Amino acid sequence: MPRLSEVIAALETLWPAERAESWDAVGTVAGDPDQQVTRVLFAVDPVQEIVDEAVKLGAGLLVTHHPLYLRGTTTVAATHFKGRVVHTLIKNDIALHVAHTNADTADPGVSDALAGALDLRVTGPLVPDPTDPGGRRGLGRLCALDHPVTVREFAARAAERLPATAQGIRVAGDPEALVRTVAVSGGSGDSLFDQVRAAGVDAFLTADLRHHPASEAVAQSPLALLDAAHWATEWPWCELAASQLDEISDRHGWDLRVHVSKTVTDPWTAHAASPPSDPLGAPN
Repeated sequence: MPRLSEVIAALETLWPAERAESWDAVGTVAGDPDQQVTRVLFAVDPVQEIVDEAVKLGAGLLVTHHPLYLRGTTTVAATHFKGRVVHTLIKNDIALHVAHTNADTADPGVSDALAGALDLRVTGPLVPDPTDPGGRRGLGRLCALDHPVTVREFAARAAERLPATAQGIRVAGDPEALVRTVAVSGGSGDSLFDQVRAAGVDAFLTADLRHHPASEAVAQSPLALLDAAHWATEWPWCELAASQLDEISDRHGWDLRVHVSKTVTDPWTAHAASPPSDPLGAPN
């Protein structure tokens, strides 16, 4: 059985902390480097529900995409929900390790996993990492489809293949336009519109698109937008990351038991569809 420090060292080769954005909070949040690890759980969010799942599973390490304390803290008192997470982790000898923006830009990374879930062929990064001489790392991915589909059909594919959420897939643009090339970015992507337009793709699939950036994007070009739930666009990375750790475990003879949480931690829990639109327009 490996020690936590050995497993963390292996994870750092996949997602080096120095490749995270300066504002990010990645790396090991809790855990004794000398403790032995037999089970690992991957998840998107380090919330209480996921930590309780790790306890029930008997995991010694929880790896999440999102940080627990992105903006820092002055207390881990259990009177606060994040403090309760820390207390639960420590009481049950569970370490927490975070790979966030360093996993976004990795090769393979979060957007590779998203493209794979949608059966897209990756042709390169949307925003290349200038420190990568191979030109494979970077934020987002440019992709191609094996054969053209309509925006409507591509949205249906995304709804079917990404984890189900209350939001589903929102679409902006002509539903009958043909899609041959796509840009994808797991997580919030409306800061990337300039790069997406420069790439000349037919569609952009991401999450957390806001009204004004989306409105301006479709006004400037025929670009189709597909807005999925943030959690759903990042969950496929958990399966990719688990398979990477499985391969490392096999290579080292660690015999780790690696699991992926299927618990939906998207904060939106219900969706009420609007009735058919009134031809006279919005109500006063």
